[in-house]
Amino acid sequence: MENNIISPENLVYQKPKLMNDTPMHYCAGCSHGVVHKLVAEVIEEMGMEEKTIGISPVGCAVFAYRYLDIDWQEAAHGRAPALATAVKRLWPDRLVFTYQGDGDMACIGTAETIHALNRGENITIIFINNAIYGMTGGQMAPTTLVGQKTATCPYGRDPEVHGYPVKMPEIAAQLEGTCYVTRQSVETVGAIRQAKKAIRKAFEASMQGKGSSLVEITSTCNSGWKMSPEKANQWLEDNMLKFYPKGDLKDTTGLK
Repeated sequence: MENNIISPENLVYQKPKLMNDTPMHYCAGCSHGVVHKLVAEVIEEMGMEEKTIGISPVGCAVFAYRYLDIDWQEAAHGRAPALATAVKRLWPDRLVFTYQGDGDMACIGTAETIHALNRGENITIIFINNAIYGMTGGQMAPTTLVGQKTATCPYGRDPEVHGYPVKMPEIAAQLEGTCYVTRQSVETVGAIRQAKKAIRKAFEASMQGKGSSLVEITSTCNSGWKMSPEKANQWLEDNMLKFYPKGDLKDTTGLK
């Protein structure tokens, strides 16, 4: 009889222990689930399971607390960095991060984001940028590309009417309080590995009191974009990453 037991040395993939069995509400192909997995893996590897507090706001990311078995606070729309500031100051030994979408962080929460980063709060902001309002019907977001069609700009974003897309990492990199600002993605295995390294560095920097970190994950929303997951990944590479190029924009952490 064939032995189906997998030995530890042959194990190449497993679900992180911090991710529970609650069925995810995200659409098939959504980038959120991948990023959740990376966050869970990093927290486990750092041994911070009992000392991590996540802040989830409004939007597709609001239910992050359903899937990761860590302590969570839910913030009002856009106010996650303000709440994270309070939590970190009250419990400086905790790993504190926010998990926010583009509508939440780059629109209604712009002020809270910029001022928390500028103060150098020892928190990490994980910013999911999929260039659209995914939860509420596919409307134009602050990060929607010029010419990109959405429910509220069906002929494409026109900068003369709607203004230009906001590049939050480029803004954050200019602030004195930030120690690490990067833009990554998760559409390929290689990209996923780089994104995980970025999240780990940001979390370590916050625990060492080096200042604020912003990790943007340029992501897909295949349902909002009305594409298959495969085509959405290709569209991201052909369009999103040209306007939102990947890489570190600022790194004063001294960490590898």
